[in-house]
Order: sequence, then C-alpha cells, then structure tokens
Amino acid sequence: MTYVPSGKHLIAGEWVAGDATFTSSPAHGEAREFSEGTPAHVDRACQAAEEAFWTFGYSTREERAAFLNAIADEIEARADAITEIGTQESGLPEARLMGERGRTVGQIRLFAQHILDGAYLDRRHDEALPDRQPLPRPDLRMMQRPIGPVAVFGASNFPLAFSTAGGDTAAALAAGCPVVVKGHDAHPGTGEIMAEAIAAAAKKCGIHPGVFSLVQGSTREVGAALVQHPLINAVGFTGSLGGGRALFDLCAQREVPIPFYGELGSVNPMFVLPEAGAARGAAIAAGWAGSLTMGAGQFCTNPGIVVVLADQAETFANAAAEALKDAAPQTMLTDGIANAYRKGRDRVAAGTNVKEVLTSVCDMRNATPYVYEVSAEDWLANEVLAEEVFGPLGIIVTAQSVDEMDKLARSLQGQLTCTLHMDDGDAATARRLLPILERKAGRVLANGFPTGVEVADAMVHGGPYPASTNFGATSVGTLAIRRFLRPVCYQNIPVGVLPEDIA
Repeated sequence: MTYVPSGKHLIAGEWVAGDATFTSSPAHGEAREFSEGTPAHVDRACQAAEEAFWTFGYSTREERAAFLNAIADEIEARADAITEIGTQESGLPEARLMGERGRTVGQIRLFAQHILDGAYLDRRHDEALPDRQPLPRPDLRMMQRPIGPVAVFGASNFPLAFSTAGGDTAAALAAGCPVVVKGHDAHPGTGEIMAEAIAAAAKKCGIHPGVFSLVQGSTREVGAALVQHPLINAVGFTGSLGGGRALFDLCAQREVPIPFYGELGSVNPMFVLPEAGAARGAAIAAGWAGSLTMGAGQFCTNPGIVVVLADQAETFANAAAEALKDAAPQTMLTDGIANAYRKGRDRVAAGTNVKEVLTSVCDMRNATPYVYEVSAEDWLANEVLAEEVFGPLGIIVTAQSVDEMDKLARSLQGQLTCTLHMDDGDAATARRLLPILERKAGRVLANGFPTGVEVADAMVHGGPYPASTNFGATSVGTLAIRRFLRPVCYQNIPVGVLPEDIA
C-alpha cells in the first residue's frame, strides 16, 4: 500500500497543519503540499520538549534503551513504505535506501546498548579526606548529565541516517534529551513517516509526547527560530558550509550562546605516496573513480582531491578516465544541488592551468563525472580549487616531490578525512605526513577510500573547521552522545539524594 503523507508537522504527539504550504519536488512521482513551519510551531514544539525533559531527562537508562529499540522496531515495521517514498523524493536507488535504513536502525540500537553499560557517564569519585591537612577534602562525585532539549536539522544527502531519526536524534534521545527536528524540504514525506515511527514508539513506551517533534519548512525562518529559541540547548546539523555557518553565528549571538555541532563537509584529500603510485597507481585510480561517483558523489566524505607525483600522473589520470568513461548519469538529490554542481564544475574548469582529464554532459537533475588535473603550485595559488564541489568531480593535483606533497598537506583547511595510499617502502614518507594530516582531519585512512563511515565506538566523523564547527566532536559513533551531555559534580550530597546512576 502506497504511503501518502499528511503534509503536517508532528508536535508533541499531534499532527498539526498551518495556513502556508510549500510544494515538494520529488525526483519522480507526484509533487505534494506540506505545511510551512512558523516560529509559533517552533515555540510550541520547544515548550513541549522542555516539559518532557522533566521526566525523560531523569528516566532510567533501561527506559531510554527500551524507547530506542522501540523506535527501531517501528522503523522496521514501515520498511517498504520508507523505501518507496524515500526513493521517490531523493532519487536514490532502492538498494541504497534499504542499506541506509539498516544503518539507521543499527545506530539506534547501538546507542541503546551503549547507554546500558553506563561507561558514557564517565563516573568519578574522590572520597572525602576529613583528616587531610591543612584542609579536609569533601566527598566529590561526578558524572555526565543530559543538557535539555536539542534541535536537529535533517540532511539532504542522507534522508534516513542523518535526518529525522538519524544519528543526532538517536544520540540526543540516548542522552536523555528531547529533540525538535527541522525537517529537510528535499524529503518531507520521508521525514514524516520516520516521525510517525518515533511517535508510535513514544506512545508504546509511555514516554511524554513532547520528547520528539518534527517541524517542516522550506524557508530559513523556521530554522532561525529554532536555533534561537531559549529552550534549545544545542544544535546538531549536517549540511552546507554557508547554511551551517549562518546558523552557527545565530547560536553564538544568542543572549545565552549554545553549542552548534555542524558537520559541513570537505574535499577529503588522498595522497598517493611514491612506492604505491609506482606499483599500483592504476588500481588506486580505478578505486578512486568508484569512490568519487558513489551516490552521485553526494557524500560529505567524497574524495574530491588526489595528490600524486607528477611523473606518475599520466598513468593515474588515464586509469581514472578509463574507469569513468562509461559512467551513467545519476539523479541528484535536488534541483538546487544539481545546479550547484554545474557551477562548481565551471569554477574548477576556469582555474589557472587546469587541464581536462574527463568531461561529460550533465543537465537538469542528472550528474555525470568530471576529472581535472592541475599542478600543486597552481592548486596552492588558487584557493577556489580547494572548495568542495558536491558531486562526482575530482581534481588530480600533481606534485614534483614529496616535499611539495608536504607543503600541500600543510596548506589544507580542516577536513573530515585524509587518506594515505602507501606500500612498505613509503613508511618513512607516511610517518612524515601523518602528524600533519592528523592535525587537519578527524579520520586518517591508509589504503582505502573514505566514502563509507562505520558506525562504531572508535569512529570520528568531524574535524577542524570548516569540516565541522567543533573539532572535539563527532556526529557518528557512540562518542556522539557526549555532545548532548555536560559534567556535573556533586559535593557532599548524601547517597540517598544522588541520582540513581551515580551511586
């Protein structure tokens, strides 16, 4: 049975409409009308979230784990409908949506498991020393506590895993923080069905309905109202540098500033070291081509830059062009993203001494790959070449020596990932570059490709600005929960009064 969205907001368990609407622009299928969010909708959702916090924020870990697992169950119960509307709105293939749904459910269940073992609380206890001289020491206990209602912004490129019930929402709920989601207008119907699953789980588990709300919208007004609402304590965001920076500034300018955890993307440079390039440069190029075009290049970990030695560049470029020459057009997530991709292509192509390696023709909402080549000297002299192009476009940067690779590495802005392709004979060069790259990125890889982010305890999906707005945070993996917690010290508080988790 085809899922037909109501086009309404979900606010504290109730489906709410408004006077204004916006029209969705699906990749295929019928366009639908959705209610346009207003500051009044945001205020109602935030007030409900604050009310919910007084119970949910003090619930047991077992209660929250049961709630998270119930959300996962409700998502799985709607599997076919989620895939159907997700493919219609995003243009992503069914297999991709099915895999992303599995990841979404998996990370929700991972957070349920994570909070049950209690390690995330980081509990510490300094026992009282009443006889210490010259002054006694009080009894001190510390643990992490939830911060209160959190705002989450859905992402265009991951309608499930980084959106309504995605990693930010899962981490916040696991911490004990109610969530207000600003739905992405690229996939409002997908957002609605995921919100329906969360609401059903809350009802099943007897959770205050204000624990989750979804406010739809196509304008900046609703997002600005959300991050500036005085009851919101932190923001999780995945999206563009421009949009993220604007929201970050609004958070900083509040009367009470709050943290903005924005994951803003990067060019994710790869360095092909000399021995690896000589031995298997063509194979690395073919792998790069696959990574570059995965999901029409619409991954924030897309490796848009690859650095190779100049005398190995021809082999690498020819192999990449061969691997990409028959690549079929892929549907991009929105018309706006497709248009921005073409503008990015034109910006790169106009760069000084930039040479074409592979060109194609893309129009409307379709994307086809482009590859360019430029010297490290010219790349360093032209800052626009270091800007992300969201789509399957790659730049081969040719270095005259390892020293020039080193210089280029030092020039990099913050990245989500950096990659070293190396053989045993490259170990000394890798040891030279690694200290530089770890200062530039949240994740450093060897002999792999950065597309594909494992949801695990050790994963870091973040990095120095502009890759993210907080270099100490990650939006993927169990460490993501720390964004929505703060340490509280309890001094000489009787055990019978202390929160249950600390005793």
